[in-house]
Order: sequence, then structure tokens, then C-alpha cells
Amino acid sequence: MSIKIENLTHIYNPSSPFETTALDNISFEVTEGEFIGLIGHTGSGKSTLIQHLNGLLKPTKGKILINQVDITSKDVKLQDIRKNVGLVFQYPEHQLFEETVYKDIAFGPANLGLNEEEIKARVVEAMDLVRLPFQELRDRSPFELSGGQRRRVAIAGVLAMKPNILILDEPTAGLDPKGRDEILEQIKSLHQQVQNTVILVSHSMEDIAKLVDRIIVMHKGKVSLIGKPTQVFKEVEVLESIGLGIPQITYLMKMLKENNIKLREDILTIEEAKAEIINWIRGNKNA
Repeated sequence: MSIKIENLTHIYNPSSPFETTALDNISFEVTEGEFIGLIGHTGSGKSTLIQHLNGLLKPTKGKILINQVDITSKDVKLQDIRKNVGLVFQYPEHQLFEETVYKDIAFGPANLGLNEEEIKARVVEAMDLVRLPFQELRDRSPFELSGGQRRRVAIAGVLAMKPNILILDEPTAGLDPKGRDEILEQIKSLHQQVQNTVILVSHSMEDIAKLVDRIIVMHKGKVSLIGKPTQVFKEVEVLESIGLGIPQITYLMKMLKENNIKLREDILTIEEAKAEIINWIRGNKNA
């Protein structure tokens, strides 16, 4: 599903001493099946923006169109929006509440009015997508699982709703490196399998660089930069001026180039850097 934001403004506590403009007349489009990275310093407006996309917040001004349907219209039902737009909050495992993994993941589909057979099919599929063994874990309490597994149960609960748009707010926050890598790999794999539209909010430039098609950079409620990772991460001075940066490996490649080692500067991942350095070494051996 596509997303179109038109002149979106959101003001908290309007006409009061605490009035704050969280979103300031922003506009952009996301095409169907695109993987978007949303980055920005704390307070940039990222969380406010994503809460508009499934109707948790209403705009002060502007429009939000999901597949050309204006979800800010009074005629649109919130339930219809939330069937299509799944939002995974930061630390989603804090929202687990059922006594078994099965019941927790089945909660959303059950509220859609599906029969037991369809609910089970969705639970099995969602658990498979996040690589949780159904037979082994279905009757376990989610609170007995590891932190990474609880996070995956919470994500599976959203996936079981089969949203066409999946929004993830810092899905790896607080996880150890192994759990973090597993979650990111599953998000990437899910997108490749389902070809849904994904918006990933993250503070990790490395994670964003590895995964997304385009990056939206927010600062003080406005869109500061938008483009492909190679385009956005070229703007080092702009990013650093708003408290962000570029992937550490990109800093390293820039430093090597400044020391007369002729390498590409648009390297964003360790894998790319490894291949580039090996090619440079081979080229120098043959010279």
C-alpha cells in the first residue's frame, strides 16, 4: 500500500502555554512495497508522525492518504485503518498480556471476527515468519521466554493481522547483539517474502544503511533530508549538525581516502567495505 502525506501539521496543547509544534507542514510519499528508514534525533517528530499513520493521532492540519484513501476523513473507521497499518511500538513485549504465546498472537485476528481455523492458520504463519517454533512454544507463557523471543511474539501478534503497511519503532532497542541481528534479519526476510510497505524507525545508522530503500530524516518537526541511503549519507555535515551521523564504516572509508588510499566513499556496510578493500589490495599487488 502507498502512503501520501500532504502538509501534515500536529500541535500538542494548542492555545496554551505548553503549545508545541511536533510536525510542521511536512509532505512526502511512500510507494507500495517500499522499505523506508525514518531517522532523527529525540524530539524530531518521528513518533508523532508514525502515530498518525494508523489513526492514533489526528492531524491539526493536513491529510494522510493510504492507498489514496484519506484516513483523516470522518467517514473512515479506525478499525479499517488498523487492519491495513500495523504499528509495533518500542519495547512491544511490554504489551504482552495473555497466558500463552498462542493466545497473545491470536488476540488481534480474533478481534477481526475470524473463525478458529483461520485464526490458527494466521498464528502459525506469523510465528513461522519470526522463526518461533509453533509446537514448542504455542502453550508456553510469553513471560517465560527470552527478551528476543518475547519481542518476536509481540511482532508476530501484529503480523497475524496481515497489515499491508508495517511500522516498527526501534524494534531492536534493549536487545543484545545476537537478538538484535535476529530481529533485523527477520524484518528483512519478511519484507522480501511479503513485499509489504515497511517503515523502520531507528537510531542505528548501520541498521538503516543495511536494510532500507530510502531514508527520511526528521529535525524539529520537519523533513530535513529524503533520498536513497547513499544520497543521504553523503550529507555528513547536515546530519552531524542535527545530532546524527553516518555509519561507522563509512567514516572509516572516508578517512582511508583522505590518506590517499583510493577507495569508494559511498560504502555503507561492512560487507561492502570488505569487498572494496580486498579489491584494492589485489589491485596493488598486480600493479
